[in-house]
Amino acid sequence: MRELLGLPILASEQGARIDLTLALIHALMAALFLGWAAFYLYCLYRYRRSRNPIPNTMGARSHLSTYAEFAVAAVMATILIGFSIPIWSQRVEDFPDEKDATVVHVIAKQFAWICHYAGPDGQFGARDPSLIDAANTIGLDRGGAGKDDVVIEQLHLPVGKPAILKLTSMDVIHCLYLPEMRVKQDVIPGSEIPIWFTPALTTEEFRARKQAEGLSEGTDPAMVNFQIACAQLCGVAHYSMVRTLVVHTPEGYEDWMRKEQEFLAAEAAAGEYEFEEETP
Repeated sequence: MRELLGLPILASEQGARIDLTLALIHALMAALFLGWAAFYLYCLYRYRRSRNPIPNTMGARSHLSTYAEFAVAAVMATILIGFSIPIWSQRVEDFPDEKDATVVHVIAKQFAWICHYAGPDGQFGARDPSLIDAANTIGLDRGGAGKDDVVIEQLHLPVGKPAILKLTSMDVIHCLYLPEMRVKQDVIPGSEIPIWFTPALTTEEFRARKQAEGLSEGTDPAMVNFQIACAQLCGVAHYSMVRTLVVHTPEGYEDWMRKEQEFLAAEAAAGEYEFEEETP
């Protein structure tokens, strides 16, 4: 079904319900298309000029169309009430406890996604616009709680653990789009919008799946990654607002965070923090 609908590999625990809803909607649309196409062809044949040289002013007497309209409405209500509203309720209201999740502040700006992680103390440092410069693009206060925070243009998460992303924008409306996670959310200036999902595949497992399905000739499997995209036209370089999501094993995530802390410690020892822009 995923291949039939042209969907990317599913990599989140919650995405299966979204895929099912999409499949049901497409099935309904296909049934409506075929039904109306058949009815149109029937009318062309049944009421052709050679058979009906004089127009019939009585109109249709059958109630078939009424029954069909009720059936379509019933199917649509089932999709809405039975699938869409429960999914929306879970995504919006049924958030996991932050103590049991990986919490990341994701800041959108023209034209980048900047990910802000709390350090080992579990506290996010404050952000102050007056501190923004070329090396500190989000204005993070490195004093106090911010001394061990990690700020990079790459999203890292552990597999099998709920991830809560708190989205903000520094300029215009953006839209966070993680196709394999089935996540898409507008990011509004002046608002902090939380979303959550649970990664179900590591990056290595994703690469193996892509390789099994067949990569384009010349594609290096090591360069195949989950992507972060912007799904809202946000300026002349909107096309370049693509970054990488890396999903680790739990041990791999801890190892990555340890290396980031070592990097911060080295920068602090040198008396200067530097914003880190990672490459995939």
